[in-house]
Amino acid sequence: MLLNILLATIFVSLISLVGILVIFKKDNKKSFLKALISVAAGALLSVSLLDMLPEAIEAEIYDVHQIMMVVLVSIVFFFLLERVFHWHHCHCEDHGKPNTKDKKNLALINLVGDGIHNFVDGALIASAFLIDFHAGLMVTLAVVLHEIPQEISDFGVLLYAGLSKAKAIFYNLVTALIAVLGALLFYYFGSTLQNIIPLVLAFAAGNFIYLATADLIPELHHGENKKNIISHSIWLVVGVLLMYFVGIILPHS
Repeated sequence: MLLNILLATIFVSLISLVGILVIFKKDNKKSFLKALISVAAGALLSVSLLDMLPEAIEAEIYDVHQIMMVVLVSIVFFFLLERVFHWHHCHCEDHGKPNTKDKKNLALINLVGDGIHNFVDGALIASAFLIDFHAGLMVTLAVVLHEIPQEISDFGVLLYAGLSKAKAIFYNLVTALIAVLGALLFYYFGSTLQNIIPLVLAFAAGNFIYLATADLIPELHHGENKKNIISHSIWLVVGVLLMYFVGIILPHS
């Protein structure tokens, strides 16, 4: 059973490389990256509000107010984290002069949220295999189909934040492998972790909501070209619908 869990989570982790297959040969042109950011913003909002938060609430371990309080704490936490990171960067590297072109804070916040999300995915896979082999396969398939668009959008955020393709590949894969850690911890300490998973989901959802609304969508407002505005709006809706229909076809929980 443990071998099945490890193989399944490693397979899911390697799905992070799908983003590379889709994007690697593309040029990092501003228009292309803005389209990726649009998809990412829509996907992050959709997966947070239509997948992660409903799961956290429907677990019925905590009431709605407690779950939403964790979301609020998460949003405030990542706001403060971004402020500290931004201040440190400006103070140490720019001698107090703000660098408005620096977007590395996007990479940091995205990686934290993605790592938390992948941890929960690993725990879900392990819990399913503990029920039976068939349930494990079905949940693994569901997670894979959720992860493909999610990881593509995450990869796009890392590129837009200024990381090289090689670094984006490496960090994306490292955070994806956190799913293995989540699976192992749930396998050995499942009864304890089961009670905190709704809170972890809510915290990760707050991270994604903050990233989408505070960092990604404002980036899209900078454009003044009418054609680009329409294009980016369409791609954002595509990101929302993509995660929505994946959730309908294969409910994550």
